[in-house]
Amino acid sequence: QVQLVESGGGLVQAGGSLRLSCAASGGTIGINRMGWYRQAPGEQRELVAVITRGGSTNYADSVKGRFAITRDNAKNMVYLQMNSLKPEDTAVYYCNVLYFTRDYWGQGTQVTVSS
Repeated sequence: QVQLVESGGGLVQAGGSLRLSCAASGGTIGINRMGWYRQAPGEQRELVAVITRGGSTNYADSVKGRFAITRDNAKNMVYLQMNSLKPEDTAVYYCNVLYFTRDYWGQGTQVTVSS
C-alpha cells in the first residue's frame, strides 16, 4: 500500500505561481512513475505531467513551458512548479504514482486561478 499526501494548492491571480508537493509513504521502493493529474468541474481527469524514477518527463501541451515536475527519490516526494498560471488551470490537482503495476491517487488539492 502507498499513501499520498498533497499540499500547496490555493488561490492565486492569473500570472502567478504555485508549487504543489506530494509525499509518498508505505511501499515506496516499488514506485516508478510519479505524476500530477487535474480535474476541472464537469471535465474528465487529465494528465498534467509525469516523471519516471530516472527523471524522464512528459507534459500536457497546455502546460509545457509553464509547469515543471521534479522528484526527490530519497524523500519519496514529487513536486509541480506552476508558473504563469491561467484561469483555465483551475482544477483539483491529484498526485499519482505507479507502484509496480497499480495506480495510487492522492486526495487532491484545489488550485484556483482568478482572472
